[in-house]
Amino acid sequence: MAVADSKTATKSSFESIREWVVEHKLRTVGCLWLSGIGGSIAYNWSQPAMKTSVKIIHARLHAQALTLAALAGAAVVEYYDHKTGKTQDRYPKFLPLDTYSQKD
Repeated sequence: MAVADSKTATKSSFESIREWVVEHKLRTVGCLWLSGIGGSIAYNWSQPAMKTSVKIIHARLHAQALTLAALAGAAVVEYYDHKTGKTQDRYPKFLPLDTYSQKD
């Protein structure tokens, strides 16, 4: 028991962030989109030669590309977790298969 407690205590911050991202994929993508569009608008507003409509369109395109990259990253994480068997603990089994046998 003490070994398991020390293992959780020494868990790196990267691992704890990774676990949170795995549990909250859509929230992570949404926050990334929001920060991407905010950062892109801030950057585009410093460019005086562009019209306002072009600044907004560029910000949307940058945020869209960032969101696609985040969704691809979430898909890779989900694939890796599925391949290693880590998702079996996260998804409960609502109906036990052994109690519902098929009739011939």
